[in-house]
Amino acid sequence: MGRTRGKKTKQVKPTPAPPINSAAEPSLEALFEKAQELLIQCNYDLAHRFIQRILERDPTNGEAREMSAVVDLERGEVENAKQIFLSLVPPSPTAPSPPPHSAYLYLAQLSDGPQEALNHYKAAVDLIISKVNAGTTTNEDEKNESRKTAAKALVAMIEIWMSDLCMEPEAESQCDSLLALAHSTDPGNVEVLQAEASIRLSQSRPEDAQQSASNAWATWRDLPPGDSKIPDGETRLQLAKLMLELGLSGDALEIIAGVVAEDDQDVEAWYLEGWCLWDMAERVKAGEKLEAGDNEKGKGKQETSDEELSWEDLARDARDCLETCKGLHIGQQHADKPMLAHVEELLAQLDQLGIKPSSERGDENDVGEWVDEDDDVEMS
Repeated sequence: MGRTRGKKTKQVKPTPAPPINSAAEPSLEALFEKAQELLIQCNYDLAHRFIQRILERDPTNGEAREMSAVVDLERGEVENAKQIFLSLVPPSPTAPSPPPHSAYLYLAQLSDGPQEALNHYKAAVDLIISKVNAGTTTNEDEKNESRKTAAKALVAMIEIWMSDLCMEPEAESQCDSLLALAHSTDPGNVEVLQAEASIRLSQSRPEDAQQSASNAWATWRDLPPGDSKIPDGETRLQLAKLMLELGLSGDALEIIAGVVAEDDQDVEAWYLEGWCLWDMAERVKAGEKLEAGDNEKGKGKQETSDEELSWEDLARDARDCLETCKGLHIGQQHADKPMLAHVEELLAQLDQLGIKPSSERGDENDVGEWVDEDDDVEMS
């Protein structure tokens, strides 16, 4: 039997292993989260890169487009930001349905004229109220936040009618209509109550204005420091200004002191505190007796007479606040030049009255503290 030829084994080439991806592509959710984090950190350039990665994968994503506009706005690219916001609302063919109300709010602030701003604010308010009334949001916190946003937009509309459009014949009726809508949208809203006080003051109804200002303060005055329901410093200072205009110096001073306690670098707070104390000094000098709370008489508030706190003491405290304000204003290169001019004007008047800063009276205040009953100097 002859030898048989062995079969030739077929060479099988090994399948090449797929390339190892060192880092998996992050999800859109992860990219959004990172972009939001960078926005909070004010790292706008890096945030823009993450947003662009989202748009490369999903060019029509409305949230990413809006974030891109916000970044452009923060980087000073205002016109580019405005065009993106416009692309998010009708009649743009790329606008999502429904459009984001926040885009309208940004456009209102970027508007060239008051009527254009009013139109954008109205569109935002209509969207928010429609969403709340439709019950599409079941979370109560989200509903409350939406109501606050709508009320804030309505207050902005009121401010436009009270400033840019104040000479229009329908200005007063528009303010009252918007105020009524704001009250029904978010009852008890602090900013709405403050707007009401401003309207009543402009209508020469000081008692009603005082009541509205007092109601605004009552919503948070007894809350512990740091409570989330306490308005931000800017809102509280606006209320303090109103109270100063209404002659409620004691209440204004208490509100301002709370802001200073939270942020002793706030230039406007020091300015208003100095101005408030100056006003109180002028009133005491004229023979008026002050109350700690001008708008809540007979509720455990003690009357402060000029014997207890003289006009000189009040004026000296005013000077200390104004000197602090001036130092901070210059150090921070604050943009409000009229404020600095007013501070310097008040300081000049205090100079004429012979009111020195407290620091220059330290030696005078210490006289007598080292003398015993026999007029001998205590060395111990």
